[in-house]
Amino acid sequence: MSRPDEIVDRTARGLSRRLATRATRRGFLAGVAAGAFALVGARPAEARIAGVRGANKTKEGWFGFCGHTWTTGSCPSPFLLPRIDARGFPLRPSDGRPVDNLGRLIDALGRPVDAQGVQLTSPDGTPLPPAPRTRLCQDWVPERHPGIRPVVEGAWYRCCNNQIRKLTDCCSTSRIRINGDASLVGYCRPGRRVFCVMYYDTGVPC
Repeated sequence: MSRPDEIVDRTARGLSRRLATRATRRGFLAGVAAGAFALVGARPAEARIAGVRGANKTKEGWFGFCGHTWTTGSCPSPFLLPRIDARGFPLRPSDGRPVDNLGRLIDALGRPVDAQGVQLTSPDGTPLPPAPRTRLCQDWVPERHPGIRPVVEGAWYRCCNNQIRKLTDCCSTSRIRINGDASLVGYCRPGRRVFCVMYYDTGVPC
């Protein structure tokens, strides 16, 4: 039997460019932001994330990439951008290669390696030990935020860099989201609200 995430991702393959590129549930935020800055005669200054095309975080606390803008912060991650694989484990945003919780590239056995796949060693030549590699929502959130019991619920899609990107809510019963503001309902099930967000690049062309 297929897992729910596999069913969702298969369904995403049937999405058209029109569905993937149209305004999302919080698309109005971009307009609100533009209006607010217009009132004070300023424009949002965006800080680009080096090496990650189409991604940015503004100095004013807005987050966004590929046309999607929101105010909820990213889930805990080795990098500023919370890119995950289909199971929720961290990936390097620039190329989608698996990393441990320290942000180091790893091989199939979880050992830290360099860009060429050679195992990393200490100055005396001893292989460096593996570090944990845990799911951003289900594992890192409760570790860093005791009392939060998160679940992955809800997803929406954008056409990003010619492929469908799946944006996912990490939900909990908390009324406060990860960046300290009041949490939003988002696509969480009744009784839960969005605590933080993350994304998965499906590889499906759009």
